[in-house]
Amino acid sequence: MGTHSGHGRLGAGVTAGVAGLALAAWLSGRRAARGTASTEPVRAARACHRSSALLAGSVLADSAMEHERGAYANPAMYVPPLMAALVLLAGAHGGGDARPQRHRVRHAVYGGAMATGVAGTGFHLYNILKRPGRWSWHNLFHAAPLGAPMALLLAGGLGLAAERVRHGRTRVPRLLGRPAGQALGLLVGAGLLGTTGEAALLHFRGAFQHRAMVLPVSLPPLAAAALLHAAVAPPTRRPLARWLLRLVRLLGWLGMAFHTRGIARRQGGWRNWSQNLFAGPPLPAPPSFSALAVAGLAALRLREKRA
Repeated sequence: MGTHSGHGRLGAGVTAGVAGLALAAWLSGRRAARGTASTEPVRAARACHRSSALLAGSVLADSAMEHERGAYANPAMYVPPLMAALVLLAGAHGGGDARPQRHRVRHAVYGGAMATGVAGTGFHLYNILKRPGRWSWHNLFHAAPLGAPMALLLAGGLGLAAERVRHGRTRVPRLLGRPAGQALGLLVGAGLLGTTGEAALLHFRGAFQHRAMVLPVSLPPLAAAALLHAAVAPPTRRPLARWLLRLVRLLGWLGMAFHTRGIARRQGGWRNWSQNLFAGPPLPAPPSFSALAVAGLAALRLREKRA
């Protein structure tokens, strides 16, 4: 217990330090952009930066805890928390930056995050397949989670999209040869479906013991379907998609409150936080839904701008 307590205090100190640096980065971005008028693409880009930062914060806390549980047996396990911290700082800075220019350092950080996410997915897949039973429910439940490195990949992708949108030289910014609102909507819709799959796996492991555990596997797919339809259909206002994404944004914070309650109900509650954070429901996971909903709303704004 003493070891977990010491590492838990260290982790809490590091998390607080990164949060302080993220606030400083956001203030730095605002100071640099003082007096600059935000256009619609830049406002959408800033929302995507904030989405990337929130998603990276979730990955940072989750990967730091899970890799601590694995005692950092492989030196490569230090890379994802470090890269997630850098994305958090880059996203915080970009969220406060109203200038219509790409930032080279942020751009490099986001690219590194995507490469780390791809490599991490390969490592986690290998971790599953090397176990007895290979591709089985037991290994999906208890081996390295596939969703974590994919979330870092997505955080980097959202950040790169934000840099491209703010740096667009045409009236309608484009991503990968498509209108930015359409490409971003497709990316976020796919991300919502993937995050739903991860939530379904963990809540199935928990036997859906609380009625509210159905919400993360029912509401986000509806929002994803509405967003994907808005991305491929002719541009027009989509109030249903907008309200569904707002509900998903709220769902992420509600989920965090439920997970906080789940930790409190374990033996020792929050007095034994250094143990129960590892054993209870994952506290950093639900805000991923809020992060993706923020980017989805930005995609809708860009899409509706063409209508």
